[in-house]
Amino acid sequence: MKIGILSWILDRERTGIDNYLYNIVREMIIKDKSRDITLIHYRKTDNPLYQMVNEVVIGSLPGNMENPLSLSRALKREEIDVLHLPSHMALQVNPFFVGSQVKKVLTIHDLIPFFFKDKLPFFYKFWAPSLKLIKNRPHCIITDSQNTRNDLINHLQIPEEKIKVIPLAPNKDYTFMEDKSPVKDEILAKYGISSPFILYVGTVELRKNIPLIIKSFYKLLKSGVECKLVLIGKLGYGFPEISQTVETLGLGDQVLFMGYVPDEDLVKFYNAADLFVFPSLYEGFGLPPLEAMSCGCPVISSNTSSLPEVVGDAGITLDPEDCEGFTKAMYQVMTSPALQEEMSQQSLERAKLFSWKKTAEETWKVYQEVHKEGY
Repeated sequence: MKIGILSWILDRERTGIDNYLYNIVREMIIKDKSRDITLIHYRKTDNPLYQMVNEVVIGSLPGNMENPLSLSRALKREEIDVLHLPSHMALQVNPFFVGSQVKKVLTIHDLIPFFFKDKLPFFYKFWAPSLKLIKNRPHCIITDSQNTRNDLINHLQIPEEKIKVIPLAPNKDYTFMEDKSPVKDEILAKYGISSPFILYVGTVELRKNIPLIIKSFYKLLKSGVECKLVLIGKLGYGFPEISQTVETLGLGDQVLFMGYVPDEDLVKFYNAADLFVFPSLYEGFGLPPLEAMSCGCPVISSNTSSLPEVVGDAGITLDPEDCEGFTKAMYQVMTSPALQEEMSQQSLERAKLFSWKKTAEETWKVYQEVHKEGY
């Protein structure tokens, strides 16, 4: 069985979806599947994964759309049996027209375009129609959570037997550090941050409910708790409004936007933080809270979409519209070392339930089932 994977998302700075593909491919390589995997993308890069598997570079159409003719030729030349599209991003429609001889697996991480059109850039509005167009073409659809599976059934009318839920996992390097003092000193000095601090990781955009974090943090400061709010992630849609909220509340010195941070530093931030807050309105999975928990950081998140599946009873989950509730929970954690320690231990135990090894194994089983029996 030969597997082809569209891998262009590996050719950029890795975030959530990119980490998904990177980690499952890496685990498949560890399980000695490298000879059976062909990564297909648009341009050569120095990503080490390409040195360990078969690599095919094909041309792309404007806007990074797959060139169906080049892709069809590559699939035939490499004798690909199963093609995996690891994301529905970038309007990946063309691969579903490359021929019936290749079985197709599609990962749909979320249905954000259906629910948050007013909180996303204009081009996102084209994703919903594209998903409706391709919904019957893959032989199997993988989702990260039961919540997304339910969304696919309810909003796209996809047969439930066609959908396989395979949870994500934290990066194996995101681990709890027993001696945090040197790590905290290093990260604070490097990035010019003072302690204590509350951490958020993810795209800094309206859909992530960033204004609520800022307003809750403002009320926390008014209650007498002295700390910083550190937001890590690229600046996304609606950032001017977010920035205006900071300015209006006079928090320019307390709210720090760090932009993209490499993995080797991000794990140190998770370990150095006193609390992780994630009030997102909707998540297909919610990887940052799990990454934080794997480092033993106490977590407060919203109780919507897939987040309860990830956080479980290890963290505090709240209505994402409840600003007062978030402020109260933040106050409780930041003023109680005993509660921080209890939540830290609960986080570590919860994180043990997830691993990229299991994610990769379950994904490979889908390849085998699709190749052998079809859907």
